[in-house]
Amino acid sequence: MTEILTVAIACILLTALFIAVYWRDVVCVGEIPVSFFTLMAILFTSGLDVGLVMFPLVDFQVYASEADYAFSNPLAIEFGFWGFLVWGLYFTTTVYFCIIEPKLKLFEIPLIKWVNDLVIIGTCAFTGFLFLSYLPDYIAGITPLQRLLLVALVVLLAVISSTHIRFVRILSVSSTLLFFALILGVGWSSGMGITGLYQSMATLGDYFRHLPRFLAPITDYHEFYLYWWFAWSIMIGQFVSRFVGGIKISRLLLALLIVPSIPIALWFSVLYHYFATDMEVTAGWRWAMVAVGTLFVVNSLDSLMRLYTRNIGITVQRLGNSTYVLFNWSILFGLILLYQLTPLRIEWFGLAVIALYTAVTLLIIKHRNAPIWPKRRASNGAVS
Repeated sequence: MTEILTVAIACILLTALFIAVYWRDVVCVGEIPVSFFTLMAILFTSGLDVGLVMFPLVDFQVYASEADYAFSNPLAIEFGFWGFLVWGLYFTTTVYFCIIEPKLKLFEIPLIKWVNDLVIIGTCAFTGFLFLSYLPDYIAGITPLQRLLLVALVVLLAVISSTHIRFVRILSVSSTLLFFALILGVGWSSGMGITGLYQSMATLGDYFRHLPRFLAPITDYHEFYLYWWFAWSIMIGQFVSRFVGGIKISRLLLALLIVPSIPIALWFSVLYHYFATDMEVTAGWRWAMVAVGTLFVVNSLDSLMRLYTRNIGITVQRLGNSTYVLFNWSILFGLILLYQLTPLRIEWFGLAVIALYTAVTLLIIKHRNAPIWPKRRASNGAVS
């Protein structure tokens, strides 16, 4: 499967480059246009989950101890797993669902629609499973029953939040602001100061020196991450494309590559200071990390629930609030338990997304002569 993944990454990044160059002046407008800040907040909190908050302190230890990662420092490796290039996947799918899908309607083909909805529901449940799995690393002494009850509550909050679009906006903006507050608070608690932050961030430059190394799986763990990103990409493209508020494609690419990478780089740099100086994050800040991570989970789940319930037709308007909440809570919490009790893996859903991309690409080629493609404007003003 490594070869399939490598080819898929190359193809989608080349597609992103082609779109950014050939359609650079085409304007993207979604169904519910929002301000640029709100769009970035929705993208950031929907496109990331609890792993961003909770994984680094564990991951740094892995990267520092395994020979496969010896070509760079743990901070650069972690950033390579989460930042910059991987957001090119989101760019490609956002443009597709904003510009091409409304005209071709390929995701209304029954088989494609069925696989798409299955991927969304499965990846949604995987987010909850990750939260369940990593809680013991951040809440000392938490029992298995307490973990299950906490996850059940988080899923319930996410289902309730998904009942109205205004909750998505409020949660996205507030979660983003709280995440920046967490960065400042944990950084201040470490005593690292501006000098310490600069020293940590300086090591990130190694990521760009070794950028090609991240275009193919480095280890099985990196392969897991990449399949995870693929599984997310098709969903985030569908959801975020609804909120794009009149942005040129070239600017959208820069925004998606750079804007989310800034808080990621800051957060990882703060945590790397703790790792490099062998400091412990205090219990109070660990609880704060859990709180923000919980909000990220709620954000991710409610965004994805709005997506699959709309696709399948099990909306609040159709079922009513109570039935909608009970039905979706039962599905998601049941699937979270399924991840824990069976060999179900996120890699399977990532592979399904690659298969979907292949099918959609072939169908686009079939319709290549259809009069649906956006016009590009040449430097002399002519339209071609």
